[in-house]
Amino acid sequence: MKAAELDPWHDRDLSLVGDRTIRTEAVDKVRGRAMFTADVRRPRQAYGEFVRSPHPHARVVDVDADAALGIDGVLAVFVGDRCHRPGEPSTQASFPNWYGESAPFFADTARFCGDEVALVVAVDRATARRAMSAVTIEWEPLPHVIDPVAAIDDGAPIVHADRPDNLAEEPDQYERGDVDGAIAGAAHVVRRTYVTPTQVHNALESHGAVAEWNGDGVVVWTSTQGVNDVREILADAVEIPYNRVRVVAEHVGGGFGAKQVPWKPTVAAVVAARHLDRPVMVMNDRRAENLAAGKRNATVQTVTVAADTDGRIVAIDADIVTDHGAYSTSGEASAVDGSYQYLYDCASVRTRTRRAHTNTGPAVAFRAPGFVEAAFALESAVDELAAAAGHDPVEFRRRNVARVDQVDDLPWSSPDALIAAIDRLSSIESLPPTDDGRVCASAIAVCDWMAATAMPPGTAWAEFNADGSVHIATSAQDIGTGTRTMLAMVAAEELGIPVDKIRVTVGDTAEGPPAPTSAGSTTTPTMAPAVRAAAAELKARLFAHVAQHLRTAADQLEIDDDRIVAASGEDLGVADLLEAISPETLRSSGERVEQATDVSPRAQAAALADVAVDPSTGQVSVRRLVVAPDCGRIIDRRLVDSQVIGGATQGIGFALTEQQPFDPELGVRPHAGLESYLVPTIGDVPEIVHEALDIADLAANPLGVKGIGELPLIPVPAAIANAVARATGHRFTELPLDRASILAATVTEECL
Repeated sequence: MKAAELDPWHDRDLSLVGDRTIRTEAVDKVRGRAMFTADVRRPRQAYGEFVRSPHPHARVVDVDADAALGIDGVLAVFVGDRCHRPGEPSTQASFPNWYGESAPFFADTARFCGDEVALVVAVDRATARRAMSAVTIEWEPLPHVIDPVAAIDDGAPIVHADRPDNLAEEPDQYERGDVDGAIAGAAHVVRRTYVTPTQVHNALESHGAVAEWNGDGVVVWTSTQGVNDVREILADAVEIPYNRVRVVAEHVGGGFGAKQVPWKPTVAAVVAARHLDRPVMVMNDRRAENLAAGKRNATVQTVTVAADTDGRIVAIDADIVTDHGAYSTSGEASAVDGSYQYLYDCASVRTRTRRAHTNTGPAVAFRAPGFVEAAFALESAVDELAAAAGHDPVEFRRRNVARVDQVDDLPWSSPDALIAAIDRLSSIESLPPTDDGRVCASAIAVCDWMAATAMPPGTAWAEFNADGSVHIATSAQDIGTGTRTMLAMVAAEELGIPVDKIRVTVGDTAEGPPAPTSAGSTTTPTMAPAVRAAAAELKARLFAHVAQHLRTAADQLEIDDDRIVAASGEDLGVADLLEAISPETLRSSGERVEQATDVSPRAQAAALADVAVDPSTGQVSVRRLVVAPDCGRIIDRRLVDSQVIGGATQGIGFALTEQQPFDPELGVRPHAGLESYLVPTIGDVPEIVHEALDIADLAANPLGVKGIGELPLIPVPAAIANAVARATGHRFTELPLDRASILAATVTEECL
């Protein structure tokens, strides 16, 4: 059954959806029974460790692995396209090209500090790490560039010989209206250059995999956001049919975008296991995660915004340079230009985006890629523009936010959502000032997000068990967001049975039908309608059988816990009934497919930040965050709580503490661990309140649901920056807002 064939749910009829429930996997996680990739142990399992470049740019002159091969327990050292084993001649090792580049998996030139140049495999991890240090490499250092703007200047060191301009691709350019004319005729103009830092994902579980071959097929346990994509990419890489690859991600300890594609640890495990004919695990440590497993693009954005005498925005112009890193990963899309084009009602808009190769680790999608960076710049500029035009910043936004998609000339699926979010924040009472000498202020920021409404197709299977419980299966994945719980609630709501009678299987290409990668807040709006459709078909099949037995109409039946009850009062036990039904009656399938629409589905949010600035130390403390996201119909409020708290916390880090410092002369990170990369701790996180709109957007998808992953993050850094600007009287144009930059500004004695 297709999801679009069902009538919409009506809020008044819902008994489970919209409530809070205990996560279905919570007990397993608390008791340590949840299986993550690092927990996998197979007979004869070996362990791989990468040898990495200490240079940002250098040619590999020679590799000497003899000392490593002489260590007891070392099984192989892979260098270039060769496999070296103790006491044996080297053999060909067929590693695929990587990162979408023409360079080999182990290239003869390292292009960033941490670039993988060899792989050591041993009987245990400790031996592999000792052998890794015993591999000797002769290097020829080459000129490097780590700044994206410097990378595209004439005469900059070249990262890839076939791209002498260091541009990863042709610039993205967009224009509507007469931007130059609108700016020239405007009453108020703000022009600034904004800088945002590299941000590292730092998911609790690192990238990695265990691979085990069985004849001509392979099973891969891996920490991924997309088991189906990984299966296809791996099958193509090792040149075997898709049905010979099984990918399992039972539990995933976070991804935030970096795990949309299989990285080198996964591919290396598969190839090494094939060569050595034994299971191989390759897992990144924290240093490798911070050097070579993806990052949010650093950006430099030169922004001009203009308004007329009535306080209407008449022009937006953004020239954007992003740090693309050394390689393209196929998951690095960073749509920094999107918000400039969509968020505000403006007839004249121009954007140009240049993605610069640098000698730093590859950039990859990071929770709302591009939109967080753009929101900081655009919302900072809009705040200044409102002040220049003499308008309250909240009212200025309410006046100027777009109600239609100006790029595709379509109405929004929920045109009033952002205004409703702004109204929610306007009703929040201000916090009282502190009495400790800190200067307090509050400010807002708004945002939109492009992908929170679905990424079909997605399919789910449903099946009754003999005891009346139900099994839901799909190869979507639960990356820590509560997918199992959300799908169980949808199925239970449609079937009319308790949630604890639903078991959901996810994250296994052999156990469920196809589902998309978990990215862009699309899992819920894609898979919830599919599961509802599967449950509805399953119920219809069961009721058709019962209706004949009770001589009544199917629409006169309902499930009440473990019994099917007719309007007449007659009932049948579900478990007893199932014994007499053919297996085919007990199974169903539901699908969420692409639908033609005459609206533009999009999601928006607003955030309010209350801050306190200590003028003597430069310390910024966030006292409270309030986020009002348009997440459509809410399935489970506890899951929304989790997403809002997590996203807002990452926003605090992006605004105040997180950056990846490089030594400008050496082009390397002095420290690559969490001792210098400061993610927010519990002491940095304030009260976080969400004012989710909970309005079903039925024009977006059949259930009216939207994803919630990105929205709580996008506006938070901008809201914090705007609040700090109000507190200090100084506009900061570079993140993070560290103590040194705050102390360099003049702090006012009262909130502005």
